Amino acid sequence: MKIKQCFLFLSITLLAATSYAQMHTDQRNLPALIQVATGNTLVLETRAEGQITYECSKEKDPLTAYKWTMAGPKAVLNDAKGKKIGDYSGPPARWTHQDGSFVTGSQVAVSPNGSKNIPLQLVKADVAGGQGALTGVSYVQRVNTQGGVAPAKKCSADNDGEKAEVSYKAEYRFWAVN
Repeated sequence: MKIKQCFLFLSITLLAATSYAQMHTDQRNLPALIQVATGNTLVLETRAEGQITYECSKEKDPLTAYKWTMAGPKAVLNDAKGKKIGDYSGPPARWTHQDGSFVTGSQVAVSPNGSKNIPLQLVKADVAGGQGALTGVSYVQRVNTQGGVAPAKKCSADNDGEKAEVSYKAEYRFWAVN
C-alpha cells in the first residue's frame, strides 16, 4: 500500500511541476515581438521591485520641447519565495546574481502593457559572465510590469534637470540557448 501512495504522490508532484514549467515557458500569451526564439530554454525567473529614475530634459528635435526621459532603473531581484538573489541597474542594462554571475544586454523590442505600466521588453544578451545562474544567458524578458511610467508632472524649462523616481514591479525571465 505504501508503494501505491508513494507512486501517487510522485505522480502528482511531477504533474504540478510540469504544469508550472509549461505555464512559465509557454509564450503564446505574450506579444510576438517579445517572444524568445525557439532553441532557448528558461533558466531563471525573478520578480523585481524597484525604481526608475526619470529626468526632465530638452528634446533634441524640436529644441523647444521638454520631456521626461529615463535616466536608469534600480531594482532588487527576488526568487519565487521573495528572497533577494540579485540586482538590476542601468544604463547599460545589467542584471547581477548573488553567485557572481551577470548579464548585460541591449533592447530588441518592446510591447505596450497599458498606459500605467512600462512596456514589456525583450533584451538580447551582450555579455553574460561569471560562473552561476546567469552564465550563458542569451535573452532577458521583462513581463508582468506594474507602474514605472514617466511622471505626470509637467516637464518644462522651469524644471529642466529635475529628477523623479517612480516605483515599478516586473518579472525578469532569463533564457539560454539549448
